[in-house]
Amino acid sequence: MRSAFVALLLLTACAAEPHATTAMSRSTLFDFSDPAAARVWRNVDDVVMGGVSSSRFEQRDGHACFTGTVSLENNGGFASVRCTPEGLDLRGADALELDLQGDGHTYKLSVRLDGDFDGVSYQTNFTPRAGERSTVRIAFSELVPMWRGRRVPDASPFDPARAAQLGLVIGDKQSGPFELRLFSMRASRVESR
Repeated sequence: MRSAFVALLLLTACAAEPHATTAMSRSTLFDFSDPAAARVWRNVDDVVMGGVSSSRFEQRDGHACFTGTVSLENNGGFASVRCTPEGLDLRGADALELDLQGDGHTYKLSVRLDGDFDGVSYQTNFTPRAGERSTVRIAFSELVPMWRGRRVPDASPFDPARAAQLGLVIGDKQSGPFELRLFSMRASRVESR
């Protein structure tokens, strides 16, 4: 009888205690089915330092394409694109989600905390599967402060509230043609309920 009473108490306590669940909240930053979303992005290739790589960012058939050719000639070796400086609302988010289709190359996501052309950016690599549409989730904790390919150990911590520019980079001696298709970019946060 006593064990039945204890079991009943445990069952009642478990039923009364709410179970923690998690949910994802998302906020769309760029929906590339809208041609206007692609128009605020500009390429910045290694020609700024004498290289001959080239890239384009354009809207096609309901998505954006970051395409081009990376060349190692003239000590070059990168192509990049970034949105024009504007305040991005990343407050409260803990990650970015990229809905994309890759080509097997490794890319970098770059986030700048100001509108400057040059300076520290917070970066991390990602390698989407070739030919498959997928969502790549990049936690802000993965972002590393970089300047011209070098880690900046004394940079301030990444602050999502100050994010001003997003960018994509291909480099790291990956010469040849590339094509990354983007469907959307979202800020996200895992929430416990």
